[in-house]
Amino acid sequence: MTEKPADSTPDLADLQHWTWVMGRAQQMMMEHGLSAMSETPSAFPTIPGFNDPATIQRAQDFWAQNLTMWQNFLTPGAANATAPEPPAQARDKRFKAPEWRENPVFDWIRRSYYMIADQMLQSVDALEGLDAKQKEQLRFATQGIVDAMSPSNFVLTNPQVLAKTIETRGENLLKGLQNMLADMGRGQMTHTDGGAFEIGRNLAMTPGKVIHRTPLYELIQYTPTTDTVLATPLVIFPPWINRFYILDLTPEKSFIRWCVDQGITVFMVSWKSADASHKDVIWDDYVAAQIDAVDVIRETLNVPAVHTIGYCVAGTTLAATLALLAARDEAEKVASATFFTAQVDFAQAGDLQHFVDDEQLKMIAAISPDGFLDGRYMAMTFNLLRGRDLIWNYVTNNYLLGQDYAPFDLLHWNGDTTNLPSKWHLSYLTDLYRDNLLVQPGALAVAGTPIDLTKVMTPAYVQAGREDHIAPAESVWKMMHIFQGPLRFVLAGSGHIAGVVNPPAQQKYQYWTNDAPAETLDAFVAGASETKGSWWPDWGEWLRARGDETVPAKGARQPGKGKRKAIEDAPGSYVRAR
Repeated sequence: MTEKPADSTPDLADLQHWTWVMGRAQQMMMEHGLSAMSETPSAFPTIPGFNDPATIQRAQDFWAQNLTMWQNFLTPGAANATAPEPPAQARDKRFKAPEWRENPVFDWIRRSYYMIADQMLQSVDALEGLDAKQKEQLRFATQGIVDAMSPSNFVLTNPQVLAKTIETRGENLLKGLQNMLADMGRGQMTHTDGGAFEIGRNLAMTPGKVIHRTPLYELIQYTPTTDTVLATPLVIFPPWINRFYILDLTPEKSFIRWCVDQGITVFMVSWKSADASHKDVIWDDYVAAQIDAVDVIRETLNVPAVHTIGYCVAGTTLAATLALLAARDEAEKVASATFFTAQVDFAQAGDLQHFVDDEQLKMIAAISPDGFLDGRYMAMTFNLLRGRDLIWNYVTNNYLLGQDYAPFDLLHWNGDTTNLPSKWHLSYLTDLYRDNLLVQPGALAVAGTPIDLTKVMTPAYVQAGREDHIAPAESVWKMMHIFQGPLRFVLAGSGHIAGVVNPPAQQKYQYWTNDAPAETLDAFVAGASETKGSWWPDWGEWLRARGDETVPAKGARQPGKGKRKAIEDAPGSYVRAR
């Protein structure tokens, strides 16, 4: 064999060989050490997490996997001869480019990342001496680290970024730096083209009027599009954590417009983004605002009752409102209640619980000196819940690849943050997420009246998202064992937003229904019927079953023509305030 000159630069085969030698040597030493520790317990006392049998086995598995990867790397085509990828890896959008599998170096990087990530998460799962909540918090944090260290997030380990950098001679990195510096100046990550959407121009366009305004909310009445409308009107309470127009995006996606076209008189509450004037606002004030809106609508239209919808935190609040009305013998004011991805029992409240401990609560108080919490904090929190999709995806595409932001109405709404009254926010996290008091009869009082959700007899439609990471379906399901009135549960495909904002015309996702009694969500799903498309028509039929009497869409059914005169056109001023 011909020897290379002494000053010859090593080629790829040399690098592969010597790297394998070093890796094999490290493996041999590790295996020897682990073997010695396992065979001579007197010399090496058992230390959990270091040399206990389970830890030793994980280490041995790690090195076995590592050696297999090296063999695949050094043998052309061997990687393709191994067992198929796990489904989760095959679906991973971070590594969808063909270079991640066709190039041996990047294939090895990708596989190494998965192997190390699995080892990190398995090590957390194997920890002893931690309670379930601590372990879940640690696993959540570890998953965040695992997502952050993905090779797709770095220039030198991402083949697409490297190719783009060579192609543009580094212009992509300069543009990405510009994007990153702009986000740092805003104090918030950008997800979509900021100039593509504007409230009133191509968002929140459903015609209507603001007919009532308080320091906490505006009440919008929408213009009917049918000759007759249901006698019982509908009022929607959106979460004040976000702007109401998630239910009035572009016209083809608008739940409000769809309801109006179904012959429903629709009212929407538009909450004011908190400022220093809200420093004393507490949960009681939001309950009072919901009751006020109901009474204003009843008076304006001269009707005995209204249908209601509560979305997320406003749905939780609607449950308290119903309990308070029941305690006051005023339950007849609400003809029905619909809950979009809302929770009342927070025992299984999902990943948001990881942000509720004494240190987090102290931090929230510290960053809210003026009595309100900057909405960018909540935006960051929700982004962290889906860090891979809402943080690192944009780091790669917009900071490293320097791509332009794509227009997306839902993500525009997602970044349109609102401030929260800090006193309310802290008590909500403490009383509900941490202490789970709402489901304990009499444990909470509103306006001095103890409330008990088990006294609520109002007919209710409970919707949950199968993939909801904010209000998990298992948590929403608990409502079915608390309220005492007639209940209908619907499980929608997708998550907290897309599972709700799913117009029939798009023919996306599906939903499940089951009219048979079910004690658990699993039992519900096991006997459920699947229907393709949107659940909105199912809800519309359910609402009409509560009363299908109609009246002409005249007089007070036209915004501003009743006892309440129009203040301004929809969507109002509060939704525009920053």
